[in-house]
Amino acid sequence: MADTKQDAIALLKADHRTVEELFEQYEGASGSAKKQKIAMQICLELTVHAQIEEEIFYPACEGKIEEDMLKEAYVEHDGAKVLIAEIEAGSPEDEYYDAKVKVLSEQIEHHVEEEEMRMEGMFSQARRAGLDMDALGDQLRERKEQLIATYKVSGLPKPETTTLDKVTV
Repeated sequence: MADTKQDAIALLKADHRTVEELFEQYEGASGSAKKQKIAMQICLELTVHAQIEEEIFYPACEGKIEEDMLKEAYVEHDGAKVLIAEIEAGSPEDEYYDAKVKVLSEQIEHHVEEEEMRMEGMFSQARRAGLDMDALGDQLRERKEQLIATYKVSGLPKPETTTLDKVTV
């Protein structure tokens, strides 16, 4: 049983791979309904991922990794949240819908690179800082399950940004 449990970094990286795959599926999708379904799955995955990072992983990293990197991560999340809200509120027939999904994909790709960089990335720094990745993994997994269950029933929440003052989406 223990080998099925992921530590925090393995869990977060698995989320990254899931979203990368969804963006690829979106690129190849035809038909409005199919695109909308994939886009909504991307929005759910990213919303939950950002929330568990901001509630659990990033606070655990405070004071243990480069402060600038952590601040950039929050700003990148906020930019993504604004696009997610616009995508969720829109439809594939909208003039800028595909462009918004594409820009979100590019932003997430950049964000993932910063977190996963081999030596100086956030994950490497966190591991070197000696954070308990197994305990964090358990917390992240438990919170992720709660959020997915909630959002599948109630829909995604309005974006709460950390670094933007008042955003109306």
